[in-house]
Amino acid sequence: MSIHVAIIGAYGSAGSAVAGELVDHPDVELTLFDDGDPGGGLCILRGCMPSKEVLSAGAHRFQARHDERLMGDLPEVDLERTVERKDDHVLSWAGHRRDSIETMAEREDVTFVRDTARFVDDRTIEAGGQCYEPDYVVVATGSSVNIPDIPGMDEVDYMTSAEVLDATEFPDSGIVMGFGYVGMELVPYLAEAGGMDLTVVEHDVRPIDEAELPFGDAALELYREEWDLDIPTNVYEQRIEPTEDGGVRLYLEDEDGGQQVVEGDQLFCFTGRKPTIAPLGLEHTAIEPTGEWVADTMQAVDDEQVFVVGDVNGKEPILHVAKEQGFQAADNILAHANGEPLEPYENVHHHVIFSGLGVYPFARVGHTEQSAREAGFDVAVSTRQASDDGVFKSKDVPEGLAKLVVDRQDGTVLGYQGLHYHADTMAKTLQIVVEMGLDVREIPDRAYHPTLPEILDGLIRETAAAVEEA
Repeated sequence: MSIHVAIIGAYGSAGSAVAGELVDHPDVELTLFDDGDPGGGLCILRGCMPSKEVLSAGAHRFQARHDERLMGDLPEVDLERTVERKDDHVLSWAGHRRDSIETMAEREDVTFVRDTARFVDDRTIEAGGQCYEPDYVVVATGSSVNIPDIPGMDEVDYMTSAEVLDATEFPDSGIVMGFGYVGMELVPYLAEAGGMDLTVVEHDVRPIDEAELPFGDAALELYREEWDLDIPTNVYEQRIEPTEDGGVRLYLEDEDGGQQVVEGDQLFCFTGRKPTIAPLGLEHTAIEPTGEWVADTMQAVDDEQVFVVGDVNGKEPILHVAKEQGFQAADNILAHANGEPLEPYENVHHHVIFSGLGVYPFARVGHTEQSAREAGFDVAVSTRQASDDGVFKSKDVPEGLAKLVVDRQDGTVLGYQGLHYHADTMAKTLQIVVEMGLDVREIPDRAYHPTLPEILDGLIRETAAAVEEA
């Protein structure tokens, strides 16, 4: 039995993952749609790849400035060279993704349509002046910048993360709206590489919603001390207006009704992203893209032969999640076509925020202490400060902390959080430990001194002892 699968958004991480899984199947015909230029998806063009490129330049300057052992004039970040190199690399990465899709399109059972695709009926798609009627449709159109709807936004100029990544100069001061993962990454870049005085609006008591409170507190202290940021907390934007000198004035209100007014030369909107749905023409289908409109099997609730993967489904806008959802959707399309049960997409929580210019990244794998207790576990926990292990001091990166959560009854490692140097790389080790359900008592306690993962050895020793005591 031959099935025809159309993928709208084939250049992106989720869409290309579906295509890669299905392209070699002998019973699948593919039609791929994408109007992207140069083609490559958000991560490659405007997301995690180019952002790490520019962050690294700021990180080198920060570490040189931070280290009192170094002498001489502090180097400045050449923004033009930074952006130029970033652009060269982006074009290379995008070319690789584009080539992979276009190589698929050379096959007889694959068609690539380089145009905008939209529904004109249930599972009827129009693109490039032609209509297509596939058996299954995969929607992988990603996400777009979310601009807050507050009075005065249409009267001021603002920069999003995309403009920041392309900027070769910045003004003296700025106001940042949005202190989620995008703000956490780009704010210190603006301060370090751009030399800006910044006011950063935080709606809560502390940043990093997915973290336990001490991690958000540590991040807040780090940002205030190392980059001299003004970060009012527990405040919300009420309205904004331009100033006579071309800047912006933002009116804030706290939870008690107190008022605060801040000004800056430039407004930055790092206020998250929203699913890119509007161009799809879903109004011509049975699909209502509101609420929980996509099931865990990646099927649209209103049409079981439409699969929605990646940022566009609004579930978890993370690159690796988009790819994994794509793999699951491909498997489920084949299962559905064969009348077999479908599997839900499930994943262990594993996120990294490249906070502190990537010098002090935050990572979380699996449960927090609170979520583990809510799930019914009797837990043993260990928390260590980076400064507890001398190697962090010797490498001049003494800030931060880490925490391990294990099942007190059988020793299973349930979760890890880290806000410290190389927490991002250590997260892979802990992902393996958590997803394999390893017993903390069986993890080798062996350090090759002096190495930063000694912080993990300390966590393992302390929680293993707690399990033994139980």
